[in-house]
Amino acid sequence: MIRVWDPLVRLFHWSLVLAFAIAWLTGDESEGWHIWAGYAAASLIGLRLVWGLIGSRYARFSQFVRGPGTVTRYLRDMLRGREARYVGHNPAGAVMVLALLVTLSATAFTGWLMVEPERMAYLPDLSQVVTPAFADDDTGRGGGGEALEEVHEVLANLTLVLALLHIAGVILASRRHHENLLRAMITGRKRAPAPNDIA
Repeated sequence: MIRVWDPLVRLFHWSLVLAFAIAWLTGDESEGWHIWAGYAAASLIGLRLVWGLIGSRYARFSQFVRGPGTVTRYLRDMLRGREARYVGHNPAGAVMVLALLVTLSATAFTGWLMVEPERMAYLPDLSQVVTPAFADDDTGRGGGGEALEEVHEVLANLTLVLALLHIAGVILASRRHHENLLRAMITGRKRAPAPNDIA
């Protein structure tokens, strides 16, 4: 067994799971737990972005973000049941990591805008386009409102779908490679690479 996931990656992962779960389950609240969970998620994402640049080997984006050709080949091999085992994130997992970071960031950002609709002013280049689109249906005035809330909810639900796909991918990879990836994200340890594995 070798150490793959450092303590910060594991703490980030499980803290983000908790923050998103709390935010999603308290989505009907306009304050309290929902807002604090959103701030926690945004802070965790910021930390992960920095750690993706300066962190340990398998935490770095440069180690697992691959081009479209590599991802396509991996998915094709996966459909044929002969994909390579990666010690870190496999190409499909890397795409999922990036997709989750993007949707979670967008969800947190739209939530942040909804807390104080005047924050739309921080987007001066978009204000002529965005503010009228988010005008309140009753008053016709811009500044947030129902449209922004709808975007926020769609992003949150998209994040939930991606998280479920992520779980399905973890189960599939665990079975295919005879390795408990859930345990690996708890202990940080994975099986040492075999000659045909990609480290």
